[in-house]
Amino acid sequence: MTTANKITLTRIAMIPFFLYFASQSMLLFDQDATAHSIVPTYQFPTATVVALVLFCVASFTDFLDGYVARKYNQVTDFGKFVDPLADKLLVSSALILFAEQGAIAGWMVCVILARELIITSLRVVAANKGRVLAATWTGKVKTCVQIGGIIVIYLYYILLPNMDFGNGPLWLMPPQYVQQLSGDISSITLVAIVGWVVTLVTIYSGWDYLRKNWDIIKDGAVKQK
Repeated sequence: MTTANKITLTRIAMIPFFLYFASQSMLLFDQDATAHSIVPTYQFPTATVVALVLFCVASFTDFLDGYVARKYNQVTDFGKFVDPLADKLLVSSALILFAEQGAIAGWMVCVILARELIITSLRVVAANKGRVLAATWTGKVKTCVQIGGIIVIYLYYILLPNMDFGNGPLWLMPPQYVQQLSGDISSITLVAIVGWVVTLVTIYSGWDYLRKNWDIIKDGAVKQK
């Protein structure tokens, strides 16, 4: 097995550990302090820090295995299949847990996952026709935005204990607290803005792939004689 593939498998092996720490609550309340104040007081989320570190290391291996594969001519069919699968497992896991924890809207995660499934299916159809879909710049930007957005959300929740919500602007507050304070689930917060950016960039990337490869879909819709 090549070094590049070993790095990819290492990334997959890190995902269960990431899931364990990422599934812990990102908002830890100080019950005693909160009992004497309208504004909740948060404790430092150690598990979230560990989850962020694991996510960053795993994301770096995505760059590393590609670099090693190209430099040392270790590009394999196994790597072509497993590498994007590992990326999607890592990013999807983080987004699904965000939805469960209320950090990002569930429908946004559904749209993002739908895009990934559609493009993956398109790649399979193209491969059956002997055609390889080259990565586009929009796809690369999408990946960077998704990873960057996840990191920003984690950093935000890690820094929450040091924020003064009594005097701070509403958009800097966590979605859970905004809903509790105003009762408005649609209130715009920093986390919500990140979610919108990631979702819109992902949608545009998917549309760009479909637009450039529409002939594959068109041909596939015609019954072959």
